[in-house]
Amino acid sequence: MTPSEEPDPEMVRALRALANPVRLQLLSWLRDPERHFDLTGATIDPHEHGVCVSHIQAKVGLAQSTVSAYMAELERAGLVRSTRIGKWTHYKRDEPRISQLVTTLSQSL
Repeated sequence: MTPSEEPDPEMVRALRALANPVRLQLLSWLRDPERHFDLTGATIDPHEHGVCVSHIQAKVGLAQSTVSAYMAELERAGLVRSTRIGKWTHYKRDEPRISQLVTTLSQSL
């Protein structure tokens, strides 16, 4: 494979992150947070700052450390962004990056 034929490393990282069914589901749920998460008691706008990791953990039913690792992998892949507010981390989708990934995929596959 020549260098010009090699896939974009960022695209590969994103596809690896999405290859895990739970991470894929989390990204899907974050598309419409009010529909998919019980945001009772949330004081932060989920569209502006994202969904608190504790709400994500409650929804998915996995250990908080596992959820944090999954979200960190999605963030390294550029699919979500995190915001730290007090002691809580909130996650939201990185829509421009997701759109760029979809465009790159449609042009390269």
